[in-house]
Amino acid sequence: MQLRAEKEREIKLTASGGLELVEDLGEPIESRVFTSMYYDTPDRALATVGVTLRRRLENGKNLWQLKLPGKGYRTEIELPGGPKRPPRRLRESLIGLARGVEFEEAARLKTRRSGVKVRERGVVAEIVVDSVSVMDNGRVDSTFEEIEIEVVDGDGDILKELYGKLRRRGAQASDGRPKLFRALGLAADGAPEPSAQAPSHVRLSAYLTRQRRELLRHDPGVRLAADPEDVHQMRVGLRRTRSVLATARPTLAKEVTEPLRAELKWLGGVLGPVRDLDVLLERLRAQVAELPADDRFAAERLVHVLATDRELAHAHLVEALESERYLALLDTFASVAQAPPLSGRTKSVAALASREYRKLERDVAALPAEPSEEELHRIRVRAKRARYAAELAEPAVGKKASKFIANAKRLQDVIGEHQDALVAGQRIQQALGVSRGGRVAFAAGRLVEREEERRGRARSKWRKAWRKLERSGKKAWR
Repeated sequence: MQLRAEKEREIKLTASGGLELVEDLGEPIESRVFTSMYYDTPDRALATVGVTLRRRLENGKNLWQLKLPGKGYRTEIELPGGPKRPPRRLRESLIGLARGVEFEEAARLKTRRSGVKVRERGVVAEIVVDSVSVMDNGRVDSTFEEIEIEVVDGDGDILKELYGKLRRRGAQASDGRPKLFRALGLAADGAPEPSAQAPSHVRLSAYLTRQRRELLRHDPGVRLAADPEDVHQMRVGLRRTRSVLATARPTLAKEVTEPLRAELKWLGGVLGPVRDLDVLLERLRAQVAELPADDRFAAERLVHVLATDRELAHAHLVEALESERYLALLDTFASVAQAPPLSGRTKSVAALASREYRKLERDVAALPAEPSEEELHRIRVRAKRARYAAELAEPAVGKKASKFIANAKRLQDVIGEHQDALVAGQRIQQALGVSRGGRVAFAAGRLVEREEERRGRARSKWRKAWRKLERSGKKAWR
């Protein structure tokens, strides 16, 4: 069964009499009426992480839709299926969230949709007005109306412009909640943050809870390979969690948290090869497109080898996500996040962050004039840990911590560029061993040469980035 996945770039507004606000902005689109049945577990495991599963019935046809959250967009996956249960592929993608619990109908909405299509500067957008009736046993329980602006073709920045026009006409900003959330009266995704005065263990609990939620919200997308960003965000969440657990080690019962860190490392190790190949393939495809035709044809053989490696790495990753080991990790993670096991020693989050910065400062001071690749990589790991510790302390410390976080990310990115170029060169040479030929070797040489140049540029920038971080570190943590 063919998987259709699209990125939704949209902005929501609210207004009464919405069609009157938009009808002169573009060409009318055909009006539609459809019914959407939303499904979730009884404890709303999908809604908790911002995932929605629905069956849309229109003109007698069923279409199942899974919507996954992203940064600034949502990924929508559509599959045809019968009315009784979601298609198998969608059910399998939700194993980590549903955990064997059957889905139930959470809400039934009847929508009357009208609107216009806007064409500007090569970009096509739709402004639709949805009049929604929340149904209860065949009767209308409540109603609401919303406006959605969505880019359907092109990459131009038209959303903000159309949003501004509608606001000036009286439309109100929306909190962006999906229709299901409005129907059920659910709050926007995410729990409220603890106050700046909250004890360290309360702040740690909130931080870990947020990272576990990030892991789960990207779990379905990783399984479906719907968007490479899902692998990246899941991996980042794991790294943040391992790092913060290490930072807070003096205050935690290590017999509980260290086994969790080991399991998070295992999962990160399975995610790593997929993410590394995603980054490499994105870069190489852009570079290959710039080569002369003969070299491009040869270089594409290298890309094919690496794409095959990526498919194999992803299959291994999905196998790990389907294991009992992964499900046990989720359970342990939930337990630790809800009530971090304390050692009896207390340290403020600011003191923990200061400790990590001093370790970074000490390691940089010990570097030779020309650090090795391994030494630079260790500094990057240290910078990440200092940054994540600062995130934990940011609400309590304020703007100084925020400045430190931004500068730590800059240093991390510069050294990361260096590391990515090093790995890219190595992987190209490995792929060359599988795909032989004079033309292929020549194309590979050109690509490796470009990666060497990129690595040199990054290496020349890291000390400047460090000096900037050092200045903000001394202000934040001394």
